[in-house]
Order: sequence, then C-alpha cells, then structure tokens
Amino acid sequence: MSIKVNSIGLKGLEGYLVQVEVQVMDGIESIVIVGLPDASVKESRERVSAAMHTMGYPLVDKKVVVNLSPAEQKKNGPLFDLPIALGVLKSSGKASMKVPADAAFIGALSLDGSIVPVQGMLPAILAAKKLLLKTLYLPFDPTIPEATLDGLELVYVSSIQDVLDYLSGTRPFLFQRTSPIAENHEVAYERDFKQIIGHEFAKRALEIAASGFHHVMMDGPPGCGKSLLAETFPSILPPLSKEAQLEKVSLYQLADASQECSFIPSYRSSHHSSSAVSIVGGGSNPKPGEVSLAHRGVLFLDELAEFSKKTLDMLRQPLENGKVTISRAHSTVTYPATFLFIGAMNPCPCGFLGSERQYCTCTEKQVRAYQNRVSGPIRDRMDILLSLKPVSLNQSDLQGNETSEAIRQRVIVARQRQYDRYREQVTNGEVPFERLLRASQLLEKQEQMIKQMCRKQGFSNRVHIKVIRLARTIADLKGERDISDEAIWEAFTLRRTRKKGVGSRSLRTN
Repeated sequence: MSIKVNSIGLKGLEGYLVQVEVQVMDGIESIVIVGLPDASVKESRERVSAAMHTMGYPLVDKKVVVNLSPAEQKKNGPLFDLPIALGVLKSSGKASMKVPADAAFIGALSLDGSIVPVQGMLPAILAAKKLLLKTLYLPFDPTIPEATLDGLELVYVSSIQDVLDYLSGTRPFLFQRTSPIAENHEVAYERDFKQIIGHEFAKRALEIAASGFHHVMMDGPPGCGKSLLAETFPSILPPLSKEAQLEKVSLYQLADASQECSFIPSYRSSHHSSSAVSIVGGGSNPKPGEVSLAHRGVLFLDELAEFSKKTLDMLRQPLENGKVTISRAHSTVTYPATFLFIGAMNPCPCGFLGSERQYCTCTEKQVRAYQNRVSGPIRDRMDILLSLKPVSLNQSDLQGNETSEAIRQRVIVARQRQYDRYREQVTNGEVPFERLLRASQLLEKQEQMIKQMCRKQGFSNRVHIKVIRLARTIADLKGERDISDEAIWEAFTLRRTRKKGVGSRSLRTN
C-alpha cells in the first residue's frame, strides 16, 4: 500500500510542497529514494533504517521505495527524514495512525529515533504558512524565534513516538519557547544623531530616506562625516514587524551568518575588496549575499568608487526589483533583497575636490575617470544625492541636537501613514508608481513644474519618478494629505549633484 506524507522543500528562501510517497514491499532489504535527491537526502536511507531498528520495527526482507514528488525538483537537506519514517511505519502496517492531508512534517532523525533540528526550518515554517497548511510537525530549536503565524499550528516533537502519539489522539508535550519574537523595542544604540555636530541638511535627508525607504549616495572629502552618518542611520529606522523578523533570521540561517537582534533592521557594510559573489550571493551551492542579509535593513558601501565595476553593476537588479535570482546548472534560487542602499565616495582620487581647506591635485580627466567608476545606471537608481563638507569641531555645542529617538518616532508616524494609504506594509520608495499616483494625485501645474525642472536638469524618467516619490514622503513627514509645492521643491534639493571641476575651487550645486 502506497502512503503519502506532506513535507516542505526549499529553493533558497522559497518553499514548495513535497509529497513523500512510500511503498513497502516484500523483497531484498533495501531503501530506494527517487525524485532527484541530493547526497544528504540519499543518506536518509541509513538514518531511517537505524531508527526503525531502534524502535523495534526492523525492515527485514522488505524493500522500501520512496518517491519525492514533484520529481522534477531537486531535493536537498535532511528535512525529509521524519515524513519518510512515518510513511514506512504506515505502509508496513506497524502504525495505524491517520496522516492528515493538511499537515506537513519536517525534521532529521538520529539513529535512536529522536528528531533533531536542521538548517532551513524557519524558511520551511514561512513556506507552510504560504501553502495554507493547517499543522506543521517539527523539532524544537531554541536558536530560532517563536513563529506565531495565524492559521498555522506548530507542533514541536522530539521523537517519532511523539508524532505517533499525537496522530493517534494523545497530544505530546509542547516545548516552551525560550527565544520569542522580541516585543520590547528598547535598545541602546551605539551611535546617536545627538552626538553628530552639524550636517543638519544631511540629517534631514536621512530622515526622509528612512521614512520612505529611499536610497542615498554621499560624496565629500575625507573625514567630513560620511561613514559616521551612515553608521548612525540605523538608529532612526523603525523596528521590524514579526514577519520581517522571521525573514531576517531565515536569511541569516541560510547564510550561516551570526544573528543580530531580531527586531533591529540589519546593517551590513562591506569592504571594497569584497567579491561580487559575497555581496550579491551565489557559489556552487548558492547562499545569500550581503544584499540579502541587508533585507529590510541597510547596505552601506564605503569608498564606492573603489569597488569593481562588475560588482556595482550587479546591484542593479536588487536595487530595482528587490530580489536576487541565482542560476546554477542544478538549480535556480531567488533570495529577497529589499534593502536601503547608502553609498559613500570621495569626489576625486585625492579626495579634496571642492574642499575649502585642502588643495585638489587631480586633473579634470582624473576626476572624470574616478567619478565614472560609479556608472550612470547606479547613480540613476539613487533617490538622494548629498555633497558633504567638513564641519568645524569648534562648533561643539550638542544641546540643540535632536536624539535618534525623536527622529525615529517621526519616521514611524510617516511610515504608518504610508501603510494606511496603501493598506499594506509598503513604503513610497517601494510601491508601484501607478499605485502611488492613484493614492496621491498631482495637480496639473505641479506636473508641468516637475517636467520642466527635470528637462532643465537633464533627469531621466526614473529620476523624474523618484522626485515624486521623495515629495510624497516629505508630505507624509509633514502630515499633509496631498503633495504640496514645498514638498516638490525640497525633493529637488535632494537631487543636488556636484559639478565636475578641478583645483581647490569650491563647487556650486544646481
């Protein structure tokens, strides 16, 4: 008799339903697994056989055939040990329990029949929710946060016997979670905007970027505060939602990266010598890169012009689509990569172009070649362009500076206005442009003003759209229902670009 047991397969962070079909027949003792299993899945034969022997159900003179459906999808990982064992017990007549059609089972087996956690359980939990399953049986893992999802019951089991007892009507002991999703959003940030001297325009720009999820590119001479502003930026971001926390932890687990506090948005900073694979993701067995580890958080690339052109150009897809697709001969995986990008660079090779204190020794050709290391398509995807200048430390009065907490509260209020407008947790920087316009109609004179300014500045259609997105975010910060003329003008000031020049002369802005 053939038995079908549901399980979850993974392709990157995406999960799909796998039906584990098991049939036990008389014959030479063996276990055959088909359905494109990898080496770790094939090793389930020995683990399941040993577990059956320990439980007192040896597979003597029995041939077991296991089919993992859909057969065209490559299966990986030991997640299927538990459903294979249940199918063997049911098909051989050793157990008479009923396997629900709306339940799935994941977990690896020890040789004594106990169920142990494996990598990828949290993505499997999220996949079970999307697949509309009612119950998921899985081993207890204290290293992952509690995943309380509406409509999905999680049953934590420690052995095959626990599962048999539960399916037979005796509910097993449910472990108490020791690492729940964090509800207390109070945290001591290492940096605070209150400690940053000057840069009021840059602080305002970063507040707008945090409110609407807009990308930022900064340039300025060495020591003017670019890195400090970027490192302080996470302190004004709102805490992550429960779903975003689960996605974050899932990606860190898949990448074998050390996990940060779950409710704080990720902040990732890579050295300019980093390879394209480490930033975008990939490898023979594809893993998430820095852009995916920064999902729902911040990716900061300092010394942007020192990165290879290939690496920077590979950022185009995730900046535009919010995801990374990695294709290999044996599989294609997609990882989410909706991150807020902050780039920083010097204006020229020596770094002092436009400085009022140092003389620039670069020729116009050198300046142009250096700035062209960051391609036009990458610059075009930036929402905010900031040109910073050094601030005198003599102006060290910090009394009037706003704290990150005060700024963060305004950002949270602005984000909530966007969530209410679009009826989902999406920001002005991410929402489809047509949907933004339907929710925030521009006046005819405003449309003409924006078109005229964009033609004058030589802006592309993409930048034209970004100016409107910025204006909508500025209006949200002000609590305005419609986009005002003042919001549009302020949005244009955030697209200021540095004039290319030589020598030590200060540079004007458009």
